[in-house]
Amino acid sequence: MNKTIRHASVFALLLVLALLLRATWVQFHDSKALADDKLNRRNAISQYANPLGDIIVGGEAITGSERTTGGDLAYKRTYKDGDLYAPVTGYSSQVYGATQLEGIYKDLLDGTDNRLKNPLDALTNKRADPGDVITTIDPAVQKAGYKALGDAKGAAVAVDPKTGKILGMVSTPSYDPSKISGSTDSKAWQELTTDKEKPMVNRAMRQPLPPGSTFKLVVAAAALEDGLYDSVDARTSSPNPYTLPGTRTVLKNENQSAPCENADIRTALQYSCNNVFAKMAVDLGQDKVKAMADKMGFNTDKLDVPVRAAKSVYPSDMDKAQTALSGIGQFDVTATPLQMSMVSAAIANGGLLAKPHMVSQISDSGGDVLEKYDDADAQRVMDESTAEGLQSAMQTVVEKGTGTNAKISGATVGGKTGTAQHGENNSKTPYAWFTSYAKGSDGKDVAVAVMIESSSAARDEVSGNGLAAPIAKAMMAAALKS
Repeated sequence: MNKTIRHASVFALLLVLALLLRATWVQFHDSKALADDKLNRRNAISQYANPLGDIIVGGEAITGSERTTGGDLAYKRTYKDGDLYAPVTGYSSQVYGATQLEGIYKDLLDGTDNRLKNPLDALTNKRADPGDVITTIDPAVQKAGYKALGDAKGAAVAVDPKTGKILGMVSTPSYDPSKISGSTDSKAWQELTTDKEKPMVNRAMRQPLPPGSTFKLVVAAAALEDGLYDSVDARTSSPNPYTLPGTRTVLKNENQSAPCENADIRTALQYSCNNVFAKMAVDLGQDKVKAMADKMGFNTDKLDVPVRAAKSVYPSDMDKAQTALSGIGQFDVTATPLQMSMVSAAIANGGLLAKPHMVSQISDSGGDVLEKYDDADAQRVMDESTAEGLQSAMQTVVEKGTGTNAKISGATVGGKTGTAQHGENNSKTPYAWFTSYAKGSDGKDVAVAVMIESSSAARDEVSGNGLAAPIAKAMMAAALKS
C-alpha cells in the first residue's frame, strides 16, 4: 500500500470514529435535551396521544380531554366552567404550552412523571397513566366571588387563616382556556393576547397595585409591636391637618369632619384617618414598617402557592415625606389581593401567618396519594395581644365605620377599606380595596381580600365599602356556610 492510500485510509477511519463518537454523544448525552426541546413535535404528539389527568375542585374534575378530528394530536384539553376557574388552572394548549397548575404539574398530568411508573414502566420508559391534582379551592366560595365581581375588572382571594388553604381565587375579566387548547385556535389566542382588558392576567396574584388604606393595618401592627402605642385605644400624636415632612403639602382626610386629630388606632381605622398613619409611619421610621411588612410577605421574591405570585413591595431609601405616604399605602407601595388576604389572615389567626397554598395533594390514576402537601407550620408575625387588638379595631370598622357593607348576620366580621390613587395627580379612577376576616359561631373562619381595578361606577362612587366589601361579604358568607 503506497503512502497516499495509507494516509487516505487513516483519514477515512478517523472520520468514521468521529461519526461514531458523535452518535454516541447524541444518544447518551444530548438525547434528553433533544427530547425535551419545545420544538420537538414528537413531544406534543406523545403528550396529547391520550387523555390528560385532571385538576380537581371539591371532589370533581374541572378539566377533561376531548378527541380531536384530524391531525396528529389525538386529544386536546377541555375545561368545565373555564372562565370561573382559569385563575386556578391556567391553560394547557397544543400550541402555546401550559401555565399555572397545568404547567407546574404538566408531567403528572401527561403521565411522564417518574413517580407514576412501576418498575417495568421505568425500565421500558413506557408512559404511565396520568395523575390528578387535588386543589384546596371551595367551589361555593369561588362561585360566590366570581358572581359578585360581575363585570368589574378586579380580583379576590379567600384564605383559611389557620391552614393557609386558598379557598377561592377569582380574577375578572376572565377567559375560557378551552378556546386556546387546540392546534387551530390561533385567532382566539390573538384576540386574548391583544385584548386591552388583559383577561389572561391573574390579577389575584400577578398584578400588584397600590393597596391604599388597607396597608394601614401593617403600620398599626408595627406601631403596636414596637411599643409606640400600647393598645388600639391609646391616643396618638397626630396633628390634623398633617403636613408632609420637609414639604408644604398638606395630607387631607377623605372625611373632613372625622375625629382624626390625635385619634387612637381604633378610631383612625374606623374613619381611615390619613394623618394618623402617615405620622405613625414617620415616627416609626421606614425600617420598622418594612420589617413588619416583610414578616407578612412583602418583598418576597418566591411566594409559590405553588404558582409563583408577583412580589408585593414596601420600598426602601425613602425620605420622610415618602415614608409618610407609604404609611397610607401610597408612594411605591404595591400589593396583590393574595398579599392583603395574608395580612388579614395573620390578624385573624392570632398573629400566626400560615403560608397560602392551593394544592392539597397529587395522586396517581388509581387515586393513591403520590405527595400530600400538609398545611405548613404557621410563623408568628406579631404578638397575640397585637392581633386581638387589631381584630377588635377591624370589627369596629365593619360595625360602625367605613366597612359596614361587609356585615354578615350571625358572624363576627372585621375589615379595612382602601381607596388608592391612580394616575398622575390621581387623574384616573382610583382602585377600591377591602381586606377582611369573618368568624362563625362554629369556629370556622376565613380571610378575604378584594381589589377593584375599574368598574362601571362613577368616580365619586368608587370606595372600598361600596365596591369591594360586598364581594368580600359574599365570599366570606359562602366559606362559613360550606
